[in-house]
Amino acid sequence: MPAPQFMHWPVRTAQAAIILICGVFFLTGLSAEVKTIALTFDDAPRGEGPFFSGTERTQELIAALESAGAQGAMFYATTGLIEKYDPEHARLKAYVDAGHVLANHSHSHPWLHRSDAGQYLQDIDKASNILTDLEGYHAFYRFPYLDEGRSQAKRDAVRQGLVDRGLKHGYVTVDNYDWYMQALVSEAVKAGFKPDQQRLGETYVDLLLQSIEFYDEIAEEHLGRSPAHVLLLHENDLAALYIDDLVQALRERGWTIVPALEAYRDPLSALLPETLFNGQGRVAALAHAQGVPAQQLVHHSEDEQWLRQEFLRRGLLPRANEAEHQ
Repeated sequence: MPAPQFMHWPVRTAQAAIILICGVFFLTGLSAEVKTIALTFDDAPRGEGPFFSGTERTQELIAALESAGAQGAMFYATTGLIEKYDPEHARLKAYVDAGHVLANHSHSHPWLHRSDAGQYLQDIDKASNILTDLEGYHAFYRFPYLDEGRSQAKRDAVRQGLVDRGLKHGYVTVDNYDWYMQALVSEAVKAGFKPDQQRLGETYVDLLLQSIEFYDEIAEEHLGRSPAHVLLLHENDLAALYIDDLVQALRERGWTIVPALEAYRDPLSALLPETLFNGQGRVAALAHAQGVPAQQLVHHSEDEQWLRQEFLRRGLLPRANEAEHQ
């Protein structure tokens, strides 16, 4: 079957499509209140963290996802990390054996705006050559840093390159700074400080829930519906420790966890926003293409200094480090 083509719809056409989609949902009796979200993890397989070795983290994360009943998560593999931390592919195989899937997150994790488009596509090809023969691999590509470039020409060259390669856009709808939360915890542990595990878990869940609700509200207001969301996470120690708590909290708020492949069947996948503001995910990008100012589309927790102060306020960082980061 030929690879599906990405569709470049202008904003008005996209709005009309969303209205039609919502009408179909109504006519078929599906509730407009159903909220779904898929779990995706970038940068697999990562090395040692503050609490686990890479192998231990994989085992803990698989167990937590199984305990939560969350199947079909997508692990976006950075193949340069595979060579370093999982040369026999045992960890990636363990994810697949547990019911999850793999996708492409580049070989060397480059910024597109700092790269030549041709070299950037070569890096994607290098990753694809490693991943294609692995069981559980699906042809999705996620831009590292969600960076689709800062010029239309470069953005469109790489978008077309993905189409030519049969790679689907592995977009997210919910951005967050879970990677910086992990960095703060690593900093604390390195300084000999042991964060309270319960408080850390509550903070992780609270901040992620805030981000999810923030981007869902943007979708409701500017797209006219709650799409099948795709949550950006990283394969890190915090996910291994607290993903089951996050899933439980989401379900308590009426959310359904769905496999990533199901979420990517949402009509949102056909809408490529005509904007260079892509770093907060597809929902924010589509809202920006409608004229919403960028500063209204970034959650306050997506700021390193704010997060540092919040971790200090919650007693998750040693006060002795505060002066160094003023």
